[in-house]
Amino acid sequence: MSSPRPPQTSPRDLRRIITASSTGTLIEWYDFFVYGSLAVVFSGFFFPSGESGLGLLVSVAAFGTGFVVRPLGAVFFGRLGDRVGRKKTFLATLVVMGAATTLIGCLPKYATIGAAAPVLLVLLRLVQGFAVGGEYGGAATYVAEHSPADRKGTYTSFLQTTASLGLLLSIGVVVACRLLLGEDTFTAWGWRLPFLLSAVLVVLSLRMRMKLHESPVFVRMQAQGTLSQAPVRETLGDPRSLALVLLTVFGLTAGLGAVWYTSQFYALYFLQSVLKVDFLTSNVCMAVALVLGTPSYVLFGRLSDRYGRLRVIVPGLALSAVGFLPLFAWIRQAAADQSWAQVIVAVTLQIVFSAMVYAPTAAYLTELFPPRIRYTGLSVSYHLGAGVFGGFMPLVALSLTALTGNQLAGVAYPIVVAAVCTLVSLTLLRGGRDNRLVRAVWNRLGTPAATDTLEPTSTK
Repeated sequence: MSSPRPPQTSPRDLRRIITASSTGTLIEWYDFFVYGSLAVVFSGFFFPSGESGLGLLVSVAAFGTGFVVRPLGAVFFGRLGDRVGRKKTFLATLVVMGAATTLIGCLPKYATIGAAAPVLLVLLRLVQGFAVGGEYGGAATYVAEHSPADRKGTYTSFLQTTASLGLLLSIGVVVACRLLLGEDTFTAWGWRLPFLLSAVLVVLSLRMRMKLHESPVFVRMQAQGTLSQAPVRETLGDPRSLALVLLTVFGLTAGLGAVWYTSQFYALYFLQSVLKVDFLTSNVCMAVALVLGTPSYVLFGRLSDRYGRLRVIVPGLALSAVGFLPLFAWIRQAAADQSWAQVIVAVTLQIVFSAMVYAPTAAYLTELFPPRIRYTGLSVSYHLGAGVFGGFMPLVALSLTALTGNQLAGVAYPIVVAAVCTLVSLTLLRGGRDNRLVRAVWNRLGTPAATDTLEPTSTK
């Protein structure tokens, strides 16, 4: 006889859970992305004078190194999350991330400490990546395990907005500091303020998260003695679970990473570094596009509850694959004519495409992996794909552009990745929990679905 389902969380508590989880995740994304927002500004300070071009490429590469260690953070914190609890783990990731970001704001320049400056910059970037490797999986698992089965897409979509909102917040803080301090002061030392602000934001978020209770699904497994003692081995050491991780990477999260970072980070770099649009104009265009495009996350999350996750995700991947080249060509033409409204429309469309892919992803991944290995499986799958394939997207794209001399060459990378993921999703990932491989993983771990699913919400 199956075990009773965990009790449904009250609407009031669920709102508090979503707010606290999303706020903390937004701050971690802010911390992670403020580096990318300022790379063009501070790249010259941590490298020898006269090497501004090299400094920019190395700074962008250092931005990418933060993504390399994200899978390692996913393994480390995923194991903790599946063994000691979702809440304790994503509290730890928030503290680590905030400390690293604040220290970047205090880092001496190359002129002061020489070669130690770029080394320390990369090390702190690695710490950031390690922390975010555990944050997203914890927050997504925590919110999903409090959500009714028929509303998971809707409720987790609020969490999915935090990446775009974190980028928007980082751009907003950077632009505000630039306007308030003036260009000379901002370039001299004012760029440090967005990093230092992290300390304040982290303290506020910690106060909110400390009031949360542990996930009901985790508490139930703990009471029944069914927690995994070796979640990493059960996830990566078993051929079926490992196959599910790899299938998820090449069928979803690699495409998600390439699409998201193209639409939101490379679009900004394309304006600034390729088209030479001034700092303020490019950031304002990006900020307005984020404001217009981010609400679509909630729309697509709701649609995934009604029509299914892949019926929203796959069209987003396909539209990105066929739409990026003409949209970037449009951005180039509009920027040449200084038609900034057209630039905003083109970037907004890219953000909407990425929202189709990203909005249902948290719900989809939590439904694929059994609760005893969910934090680990979700985190590793997400950060291998979105972290590695997405994190190096700006560097690969800028390098392709520099090598070929073609301003649009960089978008070849996300187009290919999105196209491959579209094909893999259509052929091998269909069916959700009815997929043969997914069923095999759940059956191997002996996880009854009732221990994982809350009662549906009332339709009254």
